[in-house]
Amino acid sequence: MTTVTATRTQTVTAPRRLTRHEIRAAFNKRVLSWLAIGIFLFLYVPIIILVIYSFNANSVVGVWTGFSTEWYQALFSNRAMGSAFRVSMWVAIWTTVISTVLGTLAALVLERFRFRGRLTFDAVLYLPIIIPDIVMALSTLLFFVIFTVPLSRYTILIAHTAFNISFVAVVVRARLADMDVALEEAAADLGADQWITFRRVTLPLLMPGIVSGALLAFTLSLDDFVITFFVSGPGSTTLPVRVYSMIKFGVTPEVNAISTLMFLGSTLLVIVSLLLQRR
Repeated sequence: MTTVTATRTQTVTAPRRLTRHEIRAAFNKRVLSWLAIGIFLFLYVPIIILVIYSFNANSVVGVWTGFSTEWYQALFSNRAMGSAFRVSMWVAIWTTVISTVLGTLAALVLERFRFRGRLTFDAVLYLPIIIPDIVMALSTLLFFVIFTVPLSRYTILIAHTAFNISFVAVVVRARLADMDVALEEAAADLGADQWITFRRVTLPLLMPGIVSGALLAFTLSLDDFVITFFVSGPGSTTLPVRVYSMIKFGVTPEVNAISTLMFLGSTLLVIVSLLLQRR
């Protein structure tokens, strides 16, 4: 019996060499990933440390002696802090209402109508977003001084509304740009007038953008310090200005506690705004 042995030849292919473009792309991806991680750590590690030390039992900042909530209890029993919180909420709520209405109307005018001076109006509307806060604060203060307007919570309201209109208009215009005009035209073809079309078609479609702009305006007004510091008067101290006055005498865990609450509140509002914009 003859045994036939079959020889199998295995072809081993050499690994493909990466091109210079692929090597550069892989290197850039790795560098950008580590850079992004470093930026996030630089931004959020100090905030995490602040939150942790707001529960420190020791009055000396930076010396951890145990977990305690006494600084939050002291914060809620502080009358000056409570007064500053009420002023901040009053200004933020009314600023949100006024800037949302005016910003929405401005977005509708700029997006749906063509008129003389439209480009100029559009450029002026974006100025509060572009110019630095210190310039906005000085110009607003100069305006009140020229017209002899006494500084109070109402001057803070006017100043906050002035720059929040632009932010609301930007958000609502982005929503308008994605909206199908054919829906409004269909409502008009079915016999609806302009008011009914706006109330039953345009406004419901714009509502996510309007609510997002309102939440953004509320957050910006509640957190603003530079402009508020310049245009606030006696008895109209807001929460950020109050925190700044406390820091001048030294950082305490009570400052960490109020900063933690402000950070959590602002973060929650921003998350709600982003979720509404995604819808």
